[in-house]
Amino acid sequence: MIGYYILIGAIALVSWLVSSTLKRKFEKYSKVHLKNGMSGKEIAEKMLSDHGIYDVEVISAPGRLTDHYNPKNKTVNLSEAVYNQRNAAAAAVAAHECGHAVQHAKAYSWLQMRSSLVPVVSVTSGMSQWLIIGGLVLGGAAGMGLGWWVAALGVVFMGFATIFSFITLPVEYDASNRALAWLKNRNIVTPDEYAGSEDALKWAARTYLVAAIGALASLLYWALQIFGGRN
Repeated sequence: MIGYYILIGAIALVSWLVSSTLKRKFEKYSKVHLKNGMSGKEIAEKMLSDHGIYDVEVISAPGRLTDHYNPKNKTVNLSEAVYNQRNAAAAAVAAHECGHAVQHAKAYSWLQMRSSLVPVVSVTSGMSQWLIIGGLVLGGAAGMGLGWWVAALGVVFMGFATIFSFITLPVEYDASNRALAWLKNRNIVTPDEYAGSEDALKWAARTYLVAAIGALASLLYWALQIFGGRN
């Protein structure tokens, strides 16, 4: 168990470093004001229009870092700062979220796979560690009978969350690539503004990479504990 805490601590440290760097990057590029004077909302609406998407609404979402695309009601939700601001960071986020809308419109396979896993992961992710811990407790008292099967089910549930994390990677990277290509090809931003948008999105993508690696590390640890210790 000590090894698990060391692993989680190391992952948490890396995650904190990446998140802290991301926040600094966005603060930096929030000061790079767009010469075209467009707000995040206007950029999002133009990107959608340029891709022939007219059934997606751009709305303001309360809070910070609440930006997301909702495929159920077809809305691009931009945090208040991104929705109203006119800087390189806002341009990057707005275009990235519209990248997901473009994926949806074009039936991007990785997005479809992730969407199909959402109902499963929403149920299994919260149960996995409880099943593993509970199974190990039962196993210690009952000689790895019922307890082993409970813990093994927990590992399987954790596996779904890990798969989801890795499927998220191409979805997020592709959305950023679509966003950056559009910003550049349509001359929405200047070269300096583009460099800021690109750097911000790269660091945002790294948060998903760290999360995926962390999920895999946890899965492998518990899988070795459960399956490696079976007689």
